[in-house]
Amino acid sequence: MTINEMIHKTLMAGLGVPEKINEVVDELVKKGELSESQGANLIRECSEKVSRTGDEINKTVSDLIDRALEKMNIPTRDEVGKLNKKITTLSSKIKKLEESSKAG
Repeated sequence: MTINEMIHKTLMAGLGVPEKINEVVDELVKKGELSESQGANLIRECSEKVSRTGDEINKTVSDLIDRALEKMNIPTRDEVGKLNKKITTLSSKIKKLEESSKAG
């Protein structure tokens, strides 16, 4: 689970969104204003909207984190990975040069 997903789930749980949706729909079904299938559809639709909103929140948080890291001049995971590959390649080349200089 990513940080963004944890933030989203925490926000939604903190706001009580899933529970409130279920409570409202259950009440409407009890009053006869919705059938059980309509209630299930409503819960599904609301959950999808919450999920889409969560995806938007995740993207926004990711963008904010990326911009903050960029401003602080902190390398991204990809940049560190590329540097590690370069270091490995250079280390290998240095080792080969050292071996060839000892042999020659």
